[in-house]
Amino acid sequence: MSPLTAAWICWAIVGLSPIAGKFAVGIISPVLLVFLGTLIGILYFTPWITKNKKWGELLSRKTWGKFLFIGTFGTAFPFSILLIALHYTTPGNAAILQQSELFYSLLIATIFLREIPSKGQLAGSALIVTGVLIILLKEHYTPRWMGDLLIVGSTWMLQAGSAVAKKLPKHLDYRLIGMARNLFALPALIIILAVMWLLKEPFILQINLKMFAVLGYTGIFKYGLAMVVWYKAIRALDLSKVTAIYLSYPVLSLLLSAALGLEMPSLYQIGGLLITLAGAYWVSLSVKKEGH
Repeated sequence: MSPLTAAWICWAIVGLSPIAGKFAVGIISPVLLVFLGTLIGILYFTPWITKNKKWGELLSRKTWGKFLFIGTFGTAFPFSILLIALHYTTPGNAAILQQSELFYSLLIATIFLREIPSKGQLAGSALIVTGVLIILLKEHYTPRWMGDLLIVGSTWMLQAGSAVAKKLPKHLDYRLIGMARNLFALPALIIILAVMWLLKEPFILQINLKMFAVLGYTGIFKYGLAMVVWYKAIRALDLSKVTAIYLSYPVLSLLLSAALGLEMPSLYQIGGLLITLAGAYWVSLSVKKEGH
């Protein structure tokens, strides 16, 4: 599997995320879903870690600080915030607004990773950001505004976590990094759940087929397989390029959301979506020209 193929597989899996998150509303508390999904993700990677005797590398003092940062800012905080945001906004809006991650990607990759973007990448990225602004400005002061702001204000965490992952020793396998991201997300999640309990925040957990389906997708695909292909891609390609490609996933999210009756796409949503998709395709072409 090439790194570029891995990026598009990640695109397909993540495209389902806003749909699963919307189905989780009223079924399971957001932070509880992230916590249980993370535990399933740990089980997903455990056989490979054990078979290849990687526990020593996983718990090494040399990398635990970076792993903790990746788990906290790559999973615990941003995924919890996204699920909370879906209580206010729609899956389509959530997916499109996550394109704001691209702005943070370019900024972080340029400053901390010394990745110099090409003209084609900058042009494609500009299109993606334009699509985000179309949605965000249209929803100004509507009930969706709260959820929209939560998403735009938290996507930098995902890129910060990915930038630290790029700085990890080259010999570390991408599956080990995926396991570390799940395992080291637990401290922050446990603290968040403890604070919620002390504040007597209500915990929702309805045991039914929908809950198991959402939990299965979250743990096996989003926190398992998606992490494998994500780290395979970003360890081989520029972080900002891979981000631009996979952030075109709203085309899948919006179509599925409409097909399932969760929302009726509006003209401004479709317009913003087409612009972001065009930008991501432009970046993908620039990656291919570089021989990846």
